[in-house]
Amino acid sequence: MANWKELIESEMKEQGETFDDVVECTLTEDQLMKEFDSGYGGTEGEPFTLWTTNRVYVPICYDGAEWVESVSRNPDGKPTRHFGG
Repeated sequence: MANWKELIESEMKEQGETFDDVVECTLTEDQLMKEFDSGYGGTEGEPFTLWTTNRVYVPICYDGAEWVESVSRNPDGKPTRHFGG
């Protein structure tokens, strides 16, 4: 089991950010903390978009597994890798 807050924090750590950097999020605190099965099988996590000063975080699903990825919020010349499988 997982929740979006844990999964977002994991991606934020990779990007050098924390929830202190959040500008806006489409999820409520309850939705962020709601547990769901992020393993293979189907999408259970609530759709969302989360903006920080430097990045945009979104849910990703491949073959029923769910996780969080992010892209630069502003042009920075860095390419975005393929998401998914």
